[in-house]
Amino acid sequence: MRVSELARQAGVPLSAVKYYQRERLVPEGERSAPNQAEYSDAHVQRVRLIRALLETGGLSIAATKAVIETLDAGDSSLAETFAVAQHAMSTPRTSESTPSAESRDRVTQIAHSQGWAISADNPGINAAARALDGLRAIGFDAPDTYLTAYATAASAAAAADLRALTTRQTPDRIAELMVVGSVLGDPLFAGLRRLAQQDATHDLFPADTKRDRT
Repeated sequence: MRVSELARQAGVPLSAVKYYQRERLVPEGERSAPNQAEYSDAHVQRVRLIRALLETGGLSIAATKAVIETLDAGDSSLAETFAVAQHAMSTPRTSESTPSAESRDRVTQIAHSQGWAISADNPGINAAARALDGLRAIGFDAPDTYLTAYATAASAAAAADLRALTTRQTPDRIAELMVVGSVLGDPLFAGLRRLAQQDATHDLFPADTKRDRT
């Protein structure tokens, strides 16, 4: 197919495809003439993946290249690809506060108590530690039972994420779901948590029963 058909099938503007090509995110097509190239379904999938990384994932061009390079290396495990994607998605878009060492230690301890195999530079440590610092700032020093409940829910959600990856067959399709699923999994989890909070409120605070539960 020609580049215009590639853009049509991928569902992106032709200008976007040409931009991806200039940034060396899309492999070259097979030359059929000096100024013409033919593209395959693999190119279509790659363009869709790049769009997901840039638009849904909010990654920078540099971070997107890091993910793409890991995929194209061909010898990276799923765990390695996931790690690259996690770090790419966790690149600060704005300045963020440095979490306290105490909160980082607590997050690490909870992770170890769950038997999780984690690296010391996992971006989730700082994210969770900043949340603990925020809670402490309003006078709530989260007890272990509180954190363990969150960790248990996180384990179930993570297991669902990884099971979902097994439904994809190619590295590009796996990476697409890995990144998009990770990004959209946060608001999905938050939305369901809010629904559950409303339900729990009715159980713990009967005075709220006047409110319509529908």
